[in-house]
Amino acid sequence: MDEDLLTVRVAELYYDEAKTQDEIGALLKISRWKVGRLLTHAREKGIVRIEIVHPRARRLGLERELVERYQLADALVVPNPDDDSSTLDRVAQAAADHLAALRPVPRTLGVSWGRTLTAVAEALPEGWAHSVTVIQLNGGVSLNRRSGGAASLAMTIAQRAGGQATLLPSPAILERVETKQAIEADRTVSAILEQAAGAQAYLYSAGPADASSAHVENGYLIAADVEELARRGAVGDVLGRYIDAEGNIVDAQLDARTVGVSLDCLRAAKHAIFVTAGAPKQDIARTVVSSGLCSVFVTDETTARALLEEQ
Repeated sequence: MDEDLLTVRVAELYYDEAKTQDEIGALLKISRWKVGRLLTHAREKGIVRIEIVHPRARRLGLERELVERYQLADALVVPNPDDDSSTLDRVAQAAADHLAALRPVPRTLGVSWGRTLTAVAEALPEGWAHSVTVIQLNGGVSLNRRSGGAASLAMTIAQRAGGQATLLPSPAILERVETKQAIEADRTVSAILEQAAGAQAYLYSAGPADASSAHVENGYLIAADVEELARRGAVGDVLGRYIDAEGNIVDAQLDARTVGVSLDCLRAAKHAIFVTAGAPKQDIARTVVSSGLCSVFVTDETTARALLEEQ
């Protein structure tokens, strides 16, 4: 029996028939050591492909490559679903699992808002931690009927940890710089921003620079505003701050009207957990991981591969 055929027979007996390596050696009249070597050969040559199909499975090889390429503390990559489960749900569950496993448990957690963070909040189990204070990192009081999203997700995360939420009582973007300056100068608001800047961990997402932006949905900007930002080089926003591919602020005047902590807080943080899913956010995801805005990256397989395939 030639080597390739022998490798196939060993793989069939081991994976399909559940034979032990000793049993296979006896059946094929080869040593147990050779059985082990042929099983390794089968995996290396793609004769055997092992796939873990549980919804909470991860792509460990891609995670290692991301950590090495972008000098991250950690990365979590989930496989793309081939059923009715959404990619966002899987990514959100991975982020929730990571947050619940953090040790030591962060006593203060700064969070942004949006659809992705809402999904993470909903994926966290009751009792994921104890006595955690959750602080809003950026303004989130909506200008339309969708109000309450930012506050409710922060409260959900806090309540499920037996803690409390500290909310930032301001819109994300104001019409006048003077108004923004006055709000941030308020003693209560400045104390919240100071607490947010000193949080032990951050959990946040980012938005694309297109009409699907949460800032358009929530009434802060109109589609034409975001189109103009994209024309000027914006790839998306982080904490409401629109940045280009190098991580630089695109519109200084708009940024001056944006309420929340600065991006320097994320760059300096030990635990800055960035969560994103889906092809429309690949450009902003690339910028976040390559410009030092996160230490932990949680995403889907397609996004991970897109970021790794580039030279």
